[in-house]
Amino acid sequence: MATKLEDVILLYGGDLSSDVAEQISSKLSTLPIDPTHVHRISMSKSKEFKAALLEGPLAKPSTLAIFIAQTIENESPPEDAGACVRFFKRKTHPETLLNSKVQYAVLGLGDSNLLLDRQHTSAKDCNQVAQALDTRFETLGGQKFCERGESDERTGLSEVDPWIEMIVAKIKDCL
Repeated sequence: MATKLEDVILLYGGDLSSDVAEQISSKLSTLPIDPTHVHRISMSKSKEFKAALLEGPLAKPSTLAIFIAQTIENESPPEDAGACVRFFKRKTHPETLLNSKVQYAVLGLGDSNLLLDRQHTSAKDCNQVAQALDTRFETLGGQKFCERGESDERTGLSEVDPWIEMIVAKIKDCL
């Protein structure tokens, strides 16, 4: 049985991921969850995301942190997400950094149109930031809430809505 959820944190970095965070927030507003328990935090705000995920009252197994991770050119995050991505990639973190902390989910937003050197591309080819974060969270002892979602602007981000529906249904089951 999944842990009962009390809080949801939406972490975003960049315009596109902010729009998706708003979509998720809107869907969550239809659930029996107090709106004051849904938190939107920019990945550019180091102190806020560190406090929320590792130190403060939200850093508990009953909190779900949803990372909306955009990949731009050269397999990099947008500037707004850089602080968060760099923080979690640090090799100095103990493998227990996320033990007994928030549960996590990752949604990748990529654009295979930026991969001009390849003839055949898919969402899997353009979501390196999401893939790296998901793998790193697992290495740091994080508890995965659901499978990583990956989307591609070339397909109109058609993978986003089904992933949002899936995670909202799963959240509803944990309230």
